[in-house]
Amino acid sequence: MKLLSIKLCNFRQFYGKTPEIKLAMGLKNTTIIHGNNGAGKTTILNGFTWVLYEKFSPAFAAPEFLVNKRALNEINLGSSVECWVEVIFEHEQKSYQVKRQCYAHRDGNDLINHSKSKLFMLIAGDDGCWYHPLEQPEDIISRILPESLHEYFFFDGERIEHRFRNNKQNQIAEDTKELLGVKVLDRAIEHLKNAKKTLQKELNNIGDLEIKQFLKQEKILEERQEKIVKRQAEIIQELDNFQAIKQSLSGRLLELGSAKELQQLKIQIELQEKSTIQDLMATKNTLKGTISRRGYSVFVTELAEQFGSYVNEMREKGELPSGIKQKFVEELLTRKTCICGTELIPGSSAHQNVETWLNKAGIANVEEAAIRLESQVSDLGKQVEEFWQIIDNNQLKIGENRTNLAQLENQLDELKHKLRNYPDENIQELQTRLDAIDQSIRELILEQGSNNQQLENLATQIKEISKKIGQHKLKEEKQNLVQKRIKITEECIERITEVRSRLEKQFRLSLEQKIQEIFNTISFTPYQPRLTQNYQLNLIENSSGIALPVAASTGENQILSLSLIGAIIARVREWSKKNTLMGPDSSTFPIVMDSPFGSLDEIYRRQVAKSIPQLANQLIVLVTKTQWRKEVEEEMKNYIGQEYVLVYNTPKEDCEEDSITINGVIYPLVKHKLNEFEYTEIIEVKPSKNNQ
Repeated sequence: MKLLSIKLCNFRQFYGKTPEIKLAMGLKNTTIIHGNNGAGKTTILNGFTWVLYEKFSPAFAAPEFLVNKRALNEINLGSSVECWVEVIFEHEQKSYQVKRQCYAHRDGNDLINHSKSKLFMLIAGDDGCWYHPLEQPEDIISRILPESLHEYFFFDGERIEHRFRNNKQNQIAEDTKELLGVKVLDRAIEHLKNAKKTLQKELNNIGDLEIKQFLKQEKILEERQEKIVKRQAEIIQELDNFQAIKQSLSGRLLELGSAKELQQLKIQIELQEKSTIQDLMATKNTLKGTISRRGYSVFVTELAEQFGSYVNEMREKGELPSGIKQKFVEELLTRKTCICGTELIPGSSAHQNVETWLNKAGIANVEEAAIRLESQVSDLGKQVEEFWQIIDNNQLKIGENRTNLAQLENQLDELKHKLRNYPDENIQELQTRLDAIDQSIRELILEQGSNNQQLENLATQIKEISKKIGQHKLKEEKQNLVQKRIKITEECIERITEVRSRLEKQFRLSLEQKIQEIFNTISFTPYQPRLTQNYQLNLIENSSGIALPVAASTGENQILSLSLIGAIIARVREWSKKNTLMGPDSSTFPIVMDSPFGSLDEIYRRQVAKSIPQLANQLIVLVTKTQWRKEVEEEMKNYIGQEYVLVYNTPKEDCEEDSITINGVIYPLVKHKLNEFEYTEIIEVKPSKNNQ
């Protein structure tokens, strides 16, 4: 989607029809709109979201009153006034004009009533004429850029961090799936499951009593399975929440100076404990793999000895000669001359002696195979020794890990005991809360493990029942066809689920890498963003070798949020070129952002100003005079393709007028007007000579 222009009529501060605001694209992809607070910057941002989605940003006050006050005042009894926003955009070489319109009218009681808004769309044809679309405008817009994603591209920069707080992490994950097209896979899986149920009902109607019983059992098991899967998802969310609270409480313990050393030591031991557990699990897996791959060698030693004895016995009998090949003997008989010069006349004793070697040399291939096998069998003894050596080493390592784990647990218990009985009651309370959280985490992990076991058992039972259904002798040809369809449906669900899982994991890791890249270009801190499996964005400090959570400032949260948006746009854009999934067209993204510099200091302002023109294909920035300071202007001036000023006209006589200088020209920002109503004008900034 490329935004070409926006025009407003009687929309909030804008009286009458405004001039068309043309929006920059291409190499100079940035449009800057200057205006003081209250002049209409947020109104323009919401003009885009209202016309496209009939949505408003959180900071947009009284969204039910859209019609300009002056226009309302001029309504005569029984007449009405229109209010609309018109946006023209381009998508896949097609131009679209969308216009949302509403009316306000004065009734017989001199009361103002507002109508519901209506959306209109025209699409430019190849002949240059505009035509009404065959589909609903809302469906076309949703296909180009879904409503659930619009907050990533149209947002208030000063409040952006609220969009990405913990209580909205799951929504971010869902929105990202929409961008990737994973939602289409989810819908495909859901449709296939429904299709399977329909087929099972059909089979139930035509099948015999045994088939019906199998299907009933399968349904009960699947319902139990779905219930446990749902609980597992809840457990993952609860564990994430507990871990976040635990990190916060641990951070507060570190802030209390008297217990800082104890808390740091506790965190270090906890990390060692985690590392030891991981090492223990890895060693166990190595042990299992070794037994699985090489355990057979222990049981073939006796067979190897028998094979050696058998080969030696054959050699003693002359059944495995060495050095004489069958082809060599055949050549002697053909030439009728022995290697000693004796003539080999058929029927002679010399001919018969050589001919006997022909039979002995006839099993040379067997001898070669026996030699190869001898070599391989002789290696089995070495393999057995190596096998037991690996087993002993791993068992020893497992024992060491368990000993270390017990020591670390004892040290942790001792440190926790000290913190629980610390003279400072605040420290006691924090540690007591941490103990309760640790207990809850342990209980959830135990429940999770139990659920996993139940899921494995249920999967086995369902597989067995499905196998019985599949093997059951069907009475009618139609039953056989339904069975095949059910089997194919199950295979499709399994394959699509695997594709979705791999796609999500690969994209999340790629997204985290891009977030870190963008954050590091903006922030001067040594902190590192981390993206959890549930798309929770955390800030981690690791300079001491211990990864600790950081309580991010307002400015850092804003940078984190911008980094997330930039990363989502960049990665989905790259992803769409490599993977043609069924999601929205992701080749072009616009960003419209209001006041992106409000909470930032000078250094961060400069870095953000340098970075945001590169976050999207097209950028519209709405800023106040104080936000458009020297460093911001310096970094963004080379990207500016269009520039406008919002002139706020106030009826207040004692107001302080204001202005801004752009390209050497003074433009008014606030000025006094002899009128009882406030309104805003839009003035296009003349480009500098360097940009002409």
